[in-house]
Amino acid sequence: MILLAIDTAASLCAASVHDSEAGTELSREALDIGKGHAERLIGVIESVLGQAGLAYADLDRIGVSIGPGSFTGVRVGVATARGLALALGIPAVGVNTLEALAAEAHVDFPDKPILAAIDGRRGDLYCAVYAPDGVVLFEPSAISVADAVLLARHHDAALAGNGGDAILAAAGNHPPLDTGLRKATADISFYARFAAASKATNEKPKPLYLRGADARPQSGFALARAGS
Repeated sequence: MILLAIDTAASLCAASVHDSEAGTELSREALDIGKGHAERLIGVIESVLGQAGLAYADLDRIGVSIGPGSFTGVRVGVATARGLALALGIPAVGVNTLEALAAEAHVDFPDKPILAAIDGRRGDLYCAVYAPDGVVLFEPSAISVADAVLLARHHDAALAGNGGDAILAAAGNHPPLDTGLRKATADISFYARFAAASKATNEKPKPLYLRGADARPQSGFALARAGS
């Protein structure tokens, strides 16, 4: 099976092509662009297809990061995956960002639970805990840093993700917590791995939002009601 993996959940605009039956990565590209995923993603996808000597018609499946992460980035990746899948008549599979981060961290901590924690940018963290066999011990949620410390202590979990620094600072690291990855998203190969292992269904990938969008009403411009 030839699989295209896409990740735009954080600052990276990343894509890779994998031959899942051979267990090999054929090509990859990961640009740290911050913003502007909508303008760059198709170019990155066409670049990795060209590196692999393949065309869109050669793809059998698409895997995409569904978040949590950047609201705009996640929407761009999911919409692109769904559009390509529809046009090509192939399945698209969504992969949880926290699950992918935990899987990558388990390479270094194979026998410990992993607390994957991403900065939620409102003083909270997007967190989940995964056992060494991948079983979810704590479902993805937006929680406070203080609660994340309690969660890490309760599960004796190693930390992964760019929320780890906030957890360590709040915990005082006494007793010490094991720490791993310090980034907002996993390597693209882990998204490909989960997408290849997933059972293909007719269900379309959807963004995983753990709280509302960052946009808020501009209450300062509200007008008083007549007669009030």
